[in-house]
Amino acid sequence: MNTKTKHSKAWQTVQIARHPERPQFLDYVTGIFSEFDALHGDRLFGDDGALIGGLARFAGRPVMLIGQHKGRSTRERLYHNFGMCSPEGYRKSQRLFEMAERFNLPVLTFIDTMGAYPGVGAEERGQAEAIAKNLAQLSSLKVPVIATVIGEGGSGGALAIGVADRVIMLSHSIYSVISPEGCASILWKTAEKAEQASEALALTAERLQQLGIVESVVDEGEGAHLQPTQVMQVLQRVLERTLDELLEMDAETRCEARYQRLMKFGSANLSNA
Repeated sequence: MNTKTKHSKAWQTVQIARHPERPQFLDYVTGIFSEFDALHGDRLFGDDGALIGGLARFAGRPVMLIGQHKGRSTRERLYHNFGMCSPEGYRKSQRLFEMAERFNLPVLTFIDTMGAYPGVGAEERGQAEAIAKNLAQLSSLKVPVIATVIGEGGSGGALAIGVADRVIMLSHSIYSVISPEGCASILWKTAEKAEQASEALALTAERLQQLGIVESVVDEGEGAHLQPTQVMQVLQRVLERTLDELLEMDAETRCEARYQRLMKFGSANLSNA
């Protein structure tokens, strides 16, 4: 009986994370940041509407802001490709990471994607290489990096902008190596087992905090779409506190702490958390 209750709770979280009225990246940009100036293109192939990035001010500080945006109307969703990035998006973020490093700007990323775009064209243009380079680049940045999961955090498409000093999740967001439907299709050969898979994946913010994968969980009540202003205010305070903490550390100490954070994943201590 208890297993079923926990199971249903995980699946309910998946549904809230995907709610069509849930605040998206650009909503957080206007709600928390100021003077946002979007920068476009990867300087190799083109621009990717699924990933938006640029300069902004946060609590009076200049920062580099990068996030995935899904869109709401049919036209917007097509333009933003439902938040599924192509290689151009990840190479655009690489360019912005380099700029942040050059000008000593903290990097704040917002994750909301089902995963990287799996199309043939994306694979031909080096999707895997682009994601891998992002992981390496984020691992070595000397500026503070904070990642926030605001909706879905799916697979390498999310992790490509999720390697950070601190990871924050909204309480009804999800973060996983694969979608529940994808997991169910592999394990049980049917997507109908997605609800069962959602529990097995330990994809909820509460569970991931217990495992030490994320540092902070922002309570959003019954869903951020019901009280977006309050949730953004709470998230802003968490981001300010986290950024202040990271800025107090020198670059070498911060990089070493980031390395140790990544190295503990999969360890016996983390597995038993």
